[in-house]
This record gives sequence, structure tokens and C-alpha cells, in this order.
Amino acid sequence: MAERFDIVVAGAGHNSLVATAYLAKAGYRCLVLEGRPILGGGVKSAELTLRGFIHDVCSSAHNGIHGNPLLRDNELKLGDYGLEYIYPDPVFHMPFPDGTYLTQWRDLDRTCAEFAKFSKKDGEAYRRMITEYEVVKPLLNANTFTPVGFGKPLNDRLNEVPHGKLWQRRLAMSAWEILRDTFEDDHCRAFMTGCPYSLQPLQDPMTGRVAYIPLHQQRESRPLPKGGSGALTDSLTRFIEAHNGVLLPNKWVKQLIVENGKCTGVECEDGSSYRAEKAVLSTIHIKQLVDMAPRDFWGQDFIDGVDTWEAGLTLFATNYAMKEPPKYAVEGGVLSPVHSGMMASADRALRMSVDYLNGDINLESPPLHVICCSLADPSRAPAGMHTVKVVSYQPYSLKEGPLHWDAMKQKVSDANLKYLQKFSPNLTDDKVLARTIESPLDLERMNPHNWHGSCHAGASSASQSGPLRPMLGWAQHRMPIPGLYQTGATTHPGGSVTGGPGRNAATVMLKDFGTTIEDVVNKA
Repeated sequence: MAERFDIVVAGAGHNSLVATAYLAKAGYRCLVLEGRPILGGGVKSAELTLRGFIHDVCSSAHNGIHGNPLLRDNELKLGDYGLEYIYPDPVFHMPFPDGTYLTQWRDLDRTCAEFAKFSKKDGEAYRRMITEYEVVKPLLNANTFTPVGFGKPLNDRLNEVPHGKLWQRRLAMSAWEILRDTFEDDHCRAFMTGCPYSLQPLQDPMTGRVAYIPLHQQRESRPLPKGGSGALTDSLTRFIEAHNGVLLPNKWVKQLIVENGKCTGVECEDGSSYRAEKAVLSTIHIKQLVDMAPRDFWGQDFIDGVDTWEAGLTLFATNYAMKEPPKYAVEGGVLSPVHSGMMASADRALRMSVDYLNGDINLESPPLHVICCSLADPSRAPAGMHTVKVVSYQPYSLKEGPLHWDAMKQKVSDANLKYLQKFSPNLTDDKVLARTIESPLDLERMNPHNWHGSCHAGASSASQSGPLRPMLGWAQHRMPIPGLYQTGATTHPGGSVTGGPGRNAATVMLKDFGTTIEDVVNKA
């Protein structure tokens, strides 16, 4: 291709698109290459079941990104490019096997009253928990949306606020220790572990922040992009195109071009190649990235880090086209929330990590996350119809091997629906118009970035967080090969839709190019 670019981007997930948008605004000529027909990675929407039913391919709620300066400070004005959010209320509803339920509302008093139904002490504990958390939340956000090594370390930031040393202790604790000591009633503990489950073993040290995840959605709901999760990436592609960028689907990158020790471009499976004047930005999973250049270029420390990289916990999903939404019995009638879930007990949440370790498919009171976006956004389905997504938590590595999922996924999907029907009896089998099933193995087949079925691109354990992500010495988005940068969930713990890795990668790259992201944001 005769046309040359300043920056070539390999992969069009939401983080690479975020980074590209800032780079394009800075005036750099950017090319984005995506292997699949639709851009967006795990942040896109499609008619997965029937015509007119718009399902989210992976992510639905965009919680974390609203603390990102990208949206918080409206840095790129994505609303001008079609992005609009809906904030459902109630936020999350959880029925229990004994017939009781707990509903989280955006109104704090109303939510505290829900906890108080089970324990007056727990109602007070929930209020105290969110009050204490909101003191440090700005510091946690600042740390999340600042690249490693830029700005003060988190512990230094915490030293400057009241009870900062206590927060350092809390963040080093396990989420379970915090929830166990904060709440006395098992219903309240179960709700806090499963609204929804965080894909981190609650018993693990350094998971303390997970205990506070429900407090994010207390204030901010679980925001849904109007029209589907892909509305975020659609707005980013429009922004990039409006700033002289080029985006090409159906371009699988197979190899990095390294010349004179520097990454200068990429080669694609169709034989095409693209050169970059300044840098190559990758969102390819590091497990595949290291095979795209000779291993001598990476260095043994980096190779060792890739070899020991763990996938983390994985999901199992069924998308339905339904005649009705879920309906749950509550005092005075029924409730149909966008987000609901089942976690039979706190012990059930703790046992999940054992199931993963053993490679067990456990269908005993399966923890579920049920999402019905069409309740808040009728554009997602034909009139009177609904999209329903049922997510459960199952291991990729079964005792019989991952390929055993092909024989088991129908049974698991059926069992999940049967369990949901105990709480939402209106969802009888005749209400199902169509469905698609995605096991952890299917998620990997759908997107190579979902290595071993992990849609968060890797575990968020203590050994894969902060300066250790993706590995020690390479947490600033710069890769061992000069001219190559990395973004995406392998560079930022937690995965999900935060845009943090994207903005942070842009911050590092712009500094290396001699400017700052603040200067770019303020550029007319």
C-alpha cells in the first residue's frame, strides 16, 4: 500500500479505538486494522438470534468508563458522534431461594432500607461503607486512569487522606474478609458478592477493591449505550474518521515488521502490509503477540512473563430472543429490572473458585447474571419483544479438556434457564423465540483476545496487577521492541469497559512524541 501512516493499530477493540482517537485528535495519521468484519472487539452489538433483536456481543453495562476523563470530562465530546447513555433504575435485583429479595435502587435511602429488611445493622453498614468509599474513590479513579509510573503511586495518594493507612490495609485484604466483617446477614453478603460476580476469587488477597464494586453502580447505575454496547465503539470510529483516520475490517494481522531493531509496521494474512512512520499500537493478546516477531527481540524476562500468564475466570452466556422480559415477584406486584442475578448464598460464591480450579461444571444453584437491555432501550427488539442474556460462571479447562464444552453447552444452557424460571416463572419455554449459546471455548473461538475463554484478557490476581501487568518492567504500554506499544485488558487489571488502557496508552505515546494528553484535549 503506497499510502503511509504515522501510526498503525493492530486490532479494533474499544481500548485501541480510544487510544487512536486521542492520537488522531493530536494530528497523527492513524490506520486501524481489524481481523473481523465488525470493529469493536468485545464492545459491539449484532443480531445474534433473529432479525431486529440487537444483542451485545460481550459487554453490556459500561460502569468503569464513566470515571474515565474520556467521559467524565467529556474530553472527546463523543456525544457529538452519536454516543448516548441510559441509566436504569432499579440498578440490580436479586431474588433468593427462600422467597425474599434485595433490590439496589439509585436512591441510597431506598437501597439501605432493602438491606435493613434482613438486618438493621447491615442497612447502616451499607450506608457507612459507601460514605467511606466515596472519600477515596477519586484517588482510586486517578490511579486507574494514570499510567504506571506517571504521577504518585496509590499508597502515596492514600497517605494524604484521613484513614488512608486503613485503606491501604483494606486494598491488600481479600474481598471476602471485608464483606464478611461488614455484613452479618447472609442475604446481604450474597448480594454483595453477586451483583454481579466480579470474576475474581473472593478469597484471594489483594482483591479488597472488589468488595466496593457494588457501590459504583449505586450512584452511577449500570449505564447502557443507547442502541447497544457497540454505540461506544461506533462513536469512536466516527471520531477517528472525522480526524483523518482510516479503519479497515477483515485484516488479520499475522506478523510484526521489525527493521533495524524497531517495529515499523505489520503484515496481514491476505498478504498486505502497512508501514508506520512513528509507532505500531497493538491490542493483540500477548500470548499471540510474542509469536509475531522472532523471540530474540522480546528478551527472556518478557517471554517468561508471557509463559506464566494466567487467563483467569471465565463466562458462559446464552442470548435469547424472548416474548417477555423476566418478571420477579415483589411486594405489591412484580418487578422487571434490566439487571438481575441469582447468588443463593455467600458460600456459593466462595465455592465457585474451587469449581474453576477443579475444572468442574457445577449446576447446583448456578450463580447467574440476567440482562434485559430492551426494557430500558426498546430499540433493541421488535415491539413487545425482548433480548435476554443469561450469564453464568464456568471454567474453560474442564477435567475432560476444553473441547468437552461442545458436548456439554446445551445441557448447561438448559439448566441455567430452568434455574432462572424458578424465580421468573413467566419465562416458560414457549416464550423463547431463539437462542445462541457461547461456552468459554466458544468465546475464545469468537475472539482470539479471549484467550482460554477470558473476556477480561487475563486474571486480575496480585501477580498480574499494577506494575506486574503484563509483566514487571513493561507496564507502561511500551513493549520490548522499540516502536511497539500495547493496549487492551492485558495491560490493565479487571478488563471490562473502562477505556483506561486506551487512554493510558495514548498518554504514554503522546509523551514519547513530545506532547501531553492534556495539550491534545485542549487543542481546538
